Amino acid sequence: MKVLVTGGAGYIGSFVVREFLLANHEVYVVDDLSTGFLENIPKNVQFFQGSTLDITFLESVFKKSKIDVVVHLAAKLVVPESITQPLSYFENNVQGTLNILKFCEQFQIKKFIFSSTAAVYGDFKGERVSEEAIPNPINPYGESKLMAEKVIHYFAQAHPEFKYVILRYFNVAGAAFDQSLGQLNKNASHLIKAVCDAALGIRSSVDVFGTDFPTPDGSGVRDYIHVQDLAMAHYSALEYLAKGLPSDIFNCGYSRGFSVLEVVSEIKKISKVDFPINLKQRRFGDPACVVANTEKILKKLLWKPKYDNLNLICNSSYAWEKNKILNSGLK
Repeated sequence: MKVLVTGGAGYIGSFVVREFLLANHEVYVVDDLSTGFLENIPKNVQFFQGSTLDITFLESVFKKSKIDVVVHLAAKLVVPESITQPLSYFENNVQGTLNILKFCEQFQIKKFIFSSTAAVYGDFKGERVSEEAIPNPINPYGESKLMAEKVIHYFAQAHPEFKYVILRYFNVAGAAFDQSLGQLNKNASHLIKAVCDAALGIRSSVDVFGTDFPTPDGSGVRDYIHVQDLAMAHYSALEYLAKGLPSDIFNCGYSRGFSVLEVVSEIKKISKVDFPINLKQRRFGDPACVVANTEKILKKLLWKPKYDNLNLICNSSYAWEKNKILNSGLK
């Protein structure tokens, strides 16, 4: 198939693009390079630099490419930033999706995979959150993604031939085990990257926001998924749509959580560096515990994760960040 990946030059997008290429699909990438990198784009991929908010640009891409499937990853995704810049988040994440769907309609594209987030669930009180839970986002990022999901749902209702898969990501981390791909964005706010940076001396310490959550050690608990397994979930979603199966929503996680302090401890153990941590108050918009119920994706998408292991995730992340320092020192 001819697959258009928006945000394909970014961290997750680069892994998704590689999975599709390995499966011999023809891949096109749209990215404005605000958080993506040219070096993430393979030579056998046609790249279009521009924004999903630019209608003229998007129309030229769709005219040139004759797409079969759209995989829409391009979005803003930093929770604290969304609280201070809500308009920017709704514009990028909702309007950008609307624009893509308009061209799906115009060019009769009938398959769509959407990158969503566990942030749509908000501060879920149960043990594991399933796709049937009523969404209740508590920050603009989660709200913008839920609004985009609703737009996709209603668009599909109006166009019965249009089928979609929405993937709700939990906390994505890790790097390729051969060190070929990983997080290149220096400003990425992911916990595991921040902790690796502290272990490598790039940061002087790590801030732990919240020590009084109703969790075993008081710090927030999250379900961490290796980025390679998440990329495979996109491949499984494409296979699912290729079979003509009905539109659906799937959690992408491992059904178990680790606390912030457990992640800090794991990186300290791997790096053998006892860096300082700063215990701070909770940030507004941060839920106490978000862990996926993944029965649905395992059963319906036949997804088979390979890297469900915190040590593997942290090891690959630490090796990647350490490698970046070594490589930059050689240049």
